[in-house]
Amino acid sequence: MIVVFFVLFDRNHYMTLAASLIGVTSLIFNAKGNPFGQLLMIVFSLLYGVISYNFAYYGEMVTYLGMTMPMALFALISWLRHPYKGRKSEVEVNRLKRTEIIFMIILTAVVTALFFFILRYFDTAYLIPSTFSVTTSFIVVYLTFRRSPYFAVAYAANDIVLIVLWMLASISDIRYISVTVCFAAFLINDIYGFVNWKSMERCQKHNNE
Repeated sequence: MIVVFFVLFDRNHYMTLAASLIGVTSLIFNAKGNPFGQLLMIVFSLLYGVISYNFAYYGEMVTYLGMTMPMALFALISWLRHPYKGRKSEVEVNRLKRTEIIFMIILTAVVTALFFFILRYFDTAYLIPSTFSVTTSFIVVYLTFRRSPYFAVAYAANDIVLIVLWMLASISDIRYISVTVCFAAFLINDIYGFVNWKSMERCQKHNNE
């Protein structure tokens, strides 16, 4: 789907194509709880940061280069350190306690407020949705690092925001339609990811009993 839309509407910006294919592939591995997905996410974050900079989506650039990319590295280390029964291709699913969820919410609110003023200072395009993208992205990286199945739900929410942002960008430059399609594919993968992680959680719980 990504390649078809690239051929139809772009044909020139191969970094966009590469980022989209790497990003979708990373989510397929993440949906299986495979740490290799986090390694691919580091590469995707770097490429996506450059693409966002080119369209003045500074919120996306700062979020992915300054938050998603380093957190993907931490998540990679965390997933490798917590394999399920020694199988490094499947991470052990974790369940957050209520106190940690409250801590995450408070921390997310602080990060959102901070980034709102940073993005406004840099005159970021579409400030409100860009700020909301930071919010959902922070929840994503936190839950991914903590190996919670709900990271995929946060990813799906972030995907919807990014679909809207890049649809708006496509109005100005049709080549960005391929990025929109990329995040539509992300959304499909993240829905599957949540279903699969909940299945993994049930299986692991059953096997541990």
